[in-house]
Amino acid sequence: MVFVAALGDTFKVFILKDKTDDANKTDEDANKTDDVSSNDSQPQCELNKPVDVHADFGKLLSELKENDAPYALSLANRLYGEKSYQFIEEFLADIKKEYKAELESVDFKSSAEEVRVNINEWVEKQTQGKIKDLLGKNAVDGLTRLVLVNAIYFKGNWNQKFNEKDTADAAFKINKNDTKEVKMMRLTSTFPVAVIPELNSRVLEMPYKGKDLSMLILLPDQIEDDSTGLEKLESKLTYEKFVEWTSPVMKNEIEVQVSLPRFKLEEKYDMKDVLVSMGMVDAFDTAKSDFSGMSSANDLVLSKVVHKAFVDVNEEGTEAAAATGGVVSTLSLPEMFTADHPFLFFIRHNPSSTILFAGKFCSPM
Repeated sequence: MVFVAALGDTFKVFILKDKTDDANKTDEDANKTDDVSSNDSQPQCELNKPVDVHADFGKLLSELKENDAPYALSLANRLYGEKSYQFIEEFLADIKKEYKAELESVDFKSSAEEVRVNINEWVEKQTQGKIKDLLGKNAVDGLTRLVLVNAIYFKGNWNQKFNEKDTADAAFKINKNDTKEVKMMRLTSTFPVAVIPELNSRVLEMPYKGKDLSMLILLPDQIEDDSTGLEKLESKLTYEKFVEWTSPVMKNEIEVQVSLPRFKLEEKYDMKDVLVSMGMVDAFDTAKSDFSGMSSANDLVLSKVVHKAFVDVNEEGTEAAAATGGVVSTLSLPEMFTADHPFLFFIRHNPSSTILFAGKFCSPM
């Protein structure tokens, strides 16, 4: 199985509904618990706290959308609001300024299916046809009041491309005992590489043309557990650790023989439980939700969060779309970097150190 999670607002849809929709919750919804505390004193949609987050995001959007960039990267944001609702002008002005997003008034009450189709068509267009049917049937209905959509599409060529003639069939270990066949790409060149001694893992950075963007691959030396071999690495992974582990990669380059599977994947997830576990609880709670920074209406509640991602890694480069304290040392000798077992990968915007996409490759399809 391949898991992709696009970090950095890769592809998200937020659906807000009337609180009266509680009566229509499924048994599955009823069994979900909100056991993480959050700050009830602030509206969930207030755009001025913390004061720098939204401005910084706006700055990042501007940096990523440079016209002369040697890669294709498009980010798009749009809100679809029930036409009978009034949304605060200051909120709309802020999201336009910082997120380049505008609100489109639609008729959820009587034309929910038509609106759903229109949203899916917009998402498909923004992701160059890579993300289709983001919202499934019945994802929105007459009680839906607001849908917030964020789409990101990326296509970049490697700074040093693989030669397709060198690609050959190879065994990929999905655990200690089982393997599957993959098309293994091969390239010998100079890349930044580092080791993480306490985790018996290594980091490889493969820059895209222009070097503003890179793919970073975290690979355990071998499968040490009874599963994919990533459990130890994942349990220690935080953003701070990621920065620590990858910082030497920017400074040290060696000759390395890279073997990397060619892979393409598309995954879709309901992110509600993930957001609740991160502390975003009140937004899903009919008794506590407070979106007064967005609208004077008091019957809005966040009902659903859908995430869908697409990544294609091949000899030319990567195409992606999506509708998160040990010592590190550097290698000094030519080294083999053979990704023939599960690994984590990240696509990073180097000037801002922003993670645009993140995922793990565990098993070829």
